[in-house]
Amino acid sequence: METDEVKSNGAFIDSLKRNNKQIRDDRATAISEDAQMLYKRTIEDLDVKIKRMKREQDNMLDLSPENATSLKLASDFDATDYVAKDVELSFKIKNDEIKLDLAKKRYVYLFGEL
Repeated sequence: METDEVKSNGAFIDSLKRNNKQIRDDRATAISEDAQMLYKRTIEDLDVKIKRMKREQDNMLDLSPENATSLKLASDFDATDYVAKDVELSFKIKNDEIKLDLAKKRYVYLFGEL
């Protein structure tokens, strides 16, 4: 019977008749869902960023020349640049791993299981 009344009154009247508790519950749900979704997306983005940096670091190890007789590798390799880039990537990876770990812990604290 209540379902018939909701259909006959329409959403506008039903919205006007909501009490404070219903309004607060709806707002709380909307805010919580938005925050949870954005938090989860941030965690996923950090995870992808770390994977890409690790892949880039691994790809830096591919120092093979164009073919077996090529000496191009020796002439193009700059050890200083290689070390600087590798150290910088290591630093960024470590910082983002710390951010990811903290974000996951906060997510579980705020929203429950990830």
